[in-house]
Amino acid sequence: MSPYRAAIAVLTLAFAVAAHAAAPMAKTPPPGFFRMMLGDFEITAISDGTVNLPVDQLLTQTTKDKVDKALAQRFLKSPLETSVNAYLVNTGTKLVLIDTGAAGLFGPTLGRLADNLKAAGYQPDQVDEIYITHMHPDHVGGLVLDGKAAFPNAVVRADKHDADFWLSAETLAKADEGSKGFVQGAQASLAPYVQAGRFKPFDGDTELAPGIRAHAAYGHTPGHTVYLIESQGQKLVLWGDLMHVAAVQFANPGAGMKFDTDTPAATVQRKKAYADAAKNGYWVAGAHLPFPGIGHLRAAGKGYEFIPVNYTVIRTAQ
Repeated sequence: MSPYRAAIAVLTLAFAVAAHAAAPMAKTPPPGFFRMMLGDFEITAISDGTVNLPVDQLLTQTTKDKVDKALAQRFLKSPLETSVNAYLVNTGTKLVLIDTGAAGLFGPTLGRLADNLKAAGYQPDQVDEIYITHMHPDHVGGLVLDGKAAFPNAVVRADKHDADFWLSAETLAKADEGSKGFVQGAQASLAPYVQAGRFKPFDGDTELAPGIRAHAAYGHTPGHTVYLIESQGQKLVLWGDLMHVAAVQFANPGAGMKFDTDTPAATVQRKKAYADAAKNGYWVAGAHLPFPGIGHLRAAGKGYEFIPVNYTVIRTAQ
């Protein structure tokens, strides 16, 4: 090849590389959903997004130095980008959503649940029932859209102890400035369903649908509830906010959170849940575990280790 042609070839390659490199960045994540089978049930984890939390200031029953060290061991730091997860259960006869994300109640990085639900192949009007773990804004905000029910055909269910607290005019009147927004968010989010007669609270341990049972886990809030999903011998327990920071609270189950209404009670519930999950080997999922937030727990020294679900595209029972 002549020097002239060689130079042309080099320039052509350079332009081709430059053109490829100049392609615009997407700068947005792909749809946030993950699907697996649990016996005959289809489980879809749905991301509402992530939010940065100053966990070194929010965690209790520990120290900032210990939190920073635990995070650093996992190449993390505070503020910690924290997932907000919801879970859709298709039993074959009923479509049940557990928690609804924050919508606009917890900052601009959340509120993606509705879009991700649709990306997963479902529409809001297909949801039959919504089970709320507790009425903090990042769990109930997605119930409404422009002041109206975002799920027009759904019945909403939650423990009456949470409803009695968060939906009370007395609670709002007594709330300080730091917590008033939480109460207002809960009341605004539930209002369309209450007014339509489609909010039906339950009291403690209750079977809500075949294969789905509510289990009282009071502490994080007065009526905090976990949900047990079972099909064909497979079991998944949706923990809600039993824990928030995997990097800290698995190794140290005694670490609590400032958002807890009753930290000692929440700690008791967390320790019981960890021990039972590790002993019996069933699936667990958490609202603030790194998305999709599903996995198993096993004992590790004085604490526990979380084993995330293996990624799968094969839709068969696990």
